Amino acid sequence: MHKLKPFPDAEKYEFKEKFIERYSKLTDWNTYKKYTLSFLRKSIRINTLKATIKEVISRLQKNWILEQIPWCKEGYWLEHKKGRLDIGNTLEHTLGYYYVQEAASMIPPIVLDPKENDVVLDMCASPGSKTTQLAQYMNNKGLIIANDIKGDRLAALGINLQRMGVYNTAVTLMQGQNYEKTGMIFDKILLDAPCSGTGTIRKSVKTIRMWNPDTIKRIAGLQRKLTRTAWKILKKGGTLVYSTCSTEPEENEAIINWLLENNKDAKIEEIKLNIKKSPPILSFGNKKYNPEISKCLRIWPQDNDTEGFFVAKIKKI
Repeated sequence: MHKLKPFPDAEKYEFKEKFIERYSKLTDWNTYKKYTLSFLRKSIRINTLKATIKEVISRLQKNWILEQIPWCKEGYWLEHKKGRLDIGNTLEHTLGYYYVQEAASMIPPIVLDPKENDVVLDMCASPGSKTTQLAQYMNNKGLIIANDIKGDRLAALGINLQRMGVYNTAVTLMQGQNYEKTGMIFDKILLDAPCSGTGTIRKSVKTIRMWNPDTIKRIAGLQRKLTRTAWKILKKGGTLVYSTCSTEPEENEAIINWLLENNKDAKIEEIKLNIKKSPPILSFGNKKYNPEISKCLRIWPQDNDTEGFFVAKIKKI
């Protein structure tokens, strides 16, 4: 049984008063704080484009204790038998046999469920954890367009695509909201949107200090623009998966509510996974959201001992 390991100086971290006030209304504050100020479990996704799950497990279990992630058959939590954490510094990692990826981050590609003949857009792709996962599920067939906005981010993406043996993917450099101008239409779109990252405090504690409600509003404006474009370039009958590693309602449920209000052809589909989830937020501030949003997936760090994450699956009818 995995034991929660709090940060050695956890009591030193101070949350802003407004943060405590907001999160006390959204979830159980004490449990949330306990998990948020504890180390995140190391996890990997085995890359079946390069090797079988069985083969990679047999290579790793000499030095590592592996535990399968319930919602991802290629995903494993792992712990070094001698307590070391160098999972990114092994021969198997260099060969692209696995990707070091947070367990909750594996959910969006599973939910999108791309097929071999699909044309897929990964709108905000770098550094490529989800792009390489999509390619794996497509058996390197069909076409993935992996987009991002900065050259240095694309460098990391390119390296990871090569390491993982992906060759059904073309990389583009542009602002996602400009994709409408390309004239391309997609079967499936993954919009893992830029966000405030409040779900990732466990691996980036500076987020506590940086948290600011005004910044969240600004980011939500960009998320709406990206969502609007994604919906326009999605084929009728196609699927959009919107996800963030944020726990803020304005970046999650509010964005999906906005999409539903402005597009009568948008239908939310239920996400069924072997995962513990919390009820989505159906009202925030003075705004009530569409009850269909209850089909979305909201997970807090304490639900599955992961990052906080939000995923919505929307069909264009």
